[in-house]
Amino acid sequence: MDPLPADGAALVLTRHPPPSKALWAAELPRALWSLATWWRRRAALAAVPAGDGRRVIVLPGMFNSDLSTAVMRRYLNRLGYRAEGWRLGRNLGVRSVGAEADRLLARIEAVGEPVALVGISLGGILARLAAHRRPDLVRGVVTIAAPYAGDGRATNVWRAFELVTGERLTDPAVVARSEAIAAPLPVPCTAIWSRSDGLVNGLICHDPAAKSVEVVSGHYLVQLRPQVLVALAKALGEMGQAPSPLVGEGRGPLAKQVGRMRGP
Repeated sequence: MDPLPADGAALVLTRHPPPSKALWAAELPRALWSLATWWRRRAALAAVPAGDGRRVIVLPGMFNSDLSTAVMRRYLNRLGYRAEGWRLGRNLGVRSVGAEADRLLARIEAVGEPVALVGISLGGILARLAAHRRPDLVRGVVTIAAPYAGDGRATNVWRAFELVTGERLTDPAVVARSEAIAAPLPVPCTAIWSRSDGLVNGLICHDPAAKSVEVVSGHYLVQLRPQVLVALAKALGEMGQAPSPLVGEGRGPLAKQVGRMRGP
C-alpha cells in the first residue's frame, strides 16, 4: 500500500471500553419509551429549516434495510429534501457494498448529481468511505451513532459485526481501512452522537475535524428518535448554507489507499 498523503493522513484509532452492561440492558426500554412519547416532540420536529430539494441517500445500520429508514426519509421529504434509500438490501458491510464499495459508489453515481449521505451506525462508516473515495459525488455527510473514530471493539456488537460482515477487526487491512475512514473528510460533515449509547461508545462516534452534535439517546431505533431527526434536519440545513468544498473531479485524496483495502 502506498503511504497516505499529508492532507489525508490516516489516524491511529483510540481504544476505549464498550458501554456498560447497564446502558446495554436499558436500550430496549429507552427505545420503547421514546416511541411512546414521540408526540411530545412534534413542535420541535416542525421548527427546523426547510429542505432545499437536495438529493439525500440514507444508509441503514448493520443488518438493517431501507425499511428501517422509512420514517426518517419520509420526514426529510416532508421538509423538502428528496431522500432515498440506499437500495442495496440489508447492510452486511462488505458483503453488501462490494470489496471496494463499488456497489455503493455506483448507486450514488446513478443519481446523476452530488448527494448528501446520511449514515446510521455502520451506514455512517460506509458513508465516510464513499466520501473519501469519490468526494465529487458527495455534497456532505451526516453520521448518526457511527463508531468510525476509534477501535471497533469499543462496542457491545463487535462480534456481531464480524459475524455479519465476515471480517475480523484485527485484520491489518481492516485496521488500515478503518484508520483511513477516520481521517478528516474532504466534504462538510456532521457527527450526531450520544454518550449514553448502550451499544457503541459515543466517544468513537465523533472527531475534532467534524461538526459534533451530542444528543441524549440510546442506539436501538436511533433513526426514529425525535431529537436525532431534529439534529439531522439542522445539520442538513447548515450544510446547504455552507460553501461547496474545493474538490476536483474524480477520486479524493484517500481513493487510492482506501480503494486497495478490502471491505467497507
